[in-house]
Amino acid sequence: MDFAFSPKVEELRGRLLEFMDSHVYPAEQVYAEQVTAAGNPYAHPPVIEELKAAARSRGLWNLFLSDQKWGAGLTNLEYAPLAEVTGRSPALAPEALNCSAPDTGNMELLAEVGTPAQQDQWLVPLLAGDIRSCFGMTEPDVASSDATNIRCRIDRDGDHYVINGRKWWTTGAMSDRCKLCIVMGVSDPGADPYHRQSMILVPLDAPGVTVVRPLSIFGYEEGGGDAEVLFENVRVPGTNLLGQEGSGFTLAQARLGPGRIHHCMRAIGMAERAFELLCQRAQSRHAFGKRLAEQGVVGDVIAESRIEIEQARLLVLKTAWLMDTVGNRGARIEISAIKVAAPRVACQVIDRAIQVHGGAGVSQDFPLARMYSAARSLRIADGPDDVHKMSIARRELRRFEADRSS
Repeated sequence: MDFAFSPKVEELRGRLLEFMDSHVYPAEQVYAEQVTAAGNPYAHPPVIEELKAAARSRGLWNLFLSDQKWGAGLTNLEYAPLAEVTGRSPALAPEALNCSAPDTGNMELLAEVGTPAQQDQWLVPLLAGDIRSCFGMTEPDVASSDATNIRCRIDRDGDHYVINGRKWWTTGAMSDRCKLCIVMGVSDPGADPYHRQSMILVPLDAPGVTVVRPLSIFGYEEGGGDAEVLFENVRVPGTNLLGQEGSGFTLAQARLGPGRIHHCMRAIGMAERAFELLCQRAQSRHAFGKRLAEQGVVGDVIAESRIEIEQARLLVLKTAWLMDTVGNRGARIEISAIKVAAPRVACQVIDRAIQVHGGAGVSQDFPLARMYSAARSLRIADGPDDVHKMSIARRELRRFEADRSS
């Protein structure tokens, strides 16, 4: 088995690493200062647009989209090492490359099932980085880890649909640049549980849409934010339906497959940066008469961290390869496995780095605390760990049903 990346990927990766060193890392402090000066944690500071222009001029734009008509045309396996690099600066690098969630998943849906009119109105400006979007699926009043619980209604009324419901953890909705929400709701309550839902395009400025409040993650409020959003008799044209009526559950699964692996790729990047900070701190600090690196317990966490990162990376790469070769359905077990493994490893490595940094690790002087909050939330987002493990166990046990019956 050849573990080397192709010359095309190595060339792109080299360009991206140079961009991170020359532009992204130096911009992290600038970004924080500009957001503070704006007095709004969801502000869009000028440095982001500067980074986007620099990335675009280097050909580092829309790398996530495998559709050559709209994006870079990379496979999942080709994109994996690039997404990992962006995970090293999760607040800046993905948006700088126009590769940040939830826009990536929304753009993939629009590219795959959007009508030409929907693509002209929403996909083109999203691909250009001119606007942002959000995705309304999770609801506060039901256990949304089971998508069949969703209660938001999408009712047909002549040539229009009327949306009523409450969503939360709608990522990106706090940004002034967020113009579109893809809403998932029940359009046919009499259908079977997997064909009751549909998806529809809702402009955020439509009458009846209210961004109720921001939701913080471990106290952090930044970027496009997460919000609770209320839809009260929101009327949109029938042409805003995404795909077919009753296809919402299928579209959600199609959207979440690539979305989950992109999150996992970036989680590996977060773990790698935390690992580097851990090692640098261990080499530079002294306690009890010797460098931290010479303390046995620190050496142990360094070794464990390297082992775990490599294991998670290999599983992510295998999953990407399977998605490219046998499709998302053929890689279902692996997608669930990495969704558990990669954020877990990131949490463990970041936590160890925080411990070695002491008080500095939980302060704003290092990116570790923010990265930990992001990695920990990933163990809930796009399906909690327990749901993914349940899914893996169910599929594995099916292989032994014939033996039991005999």
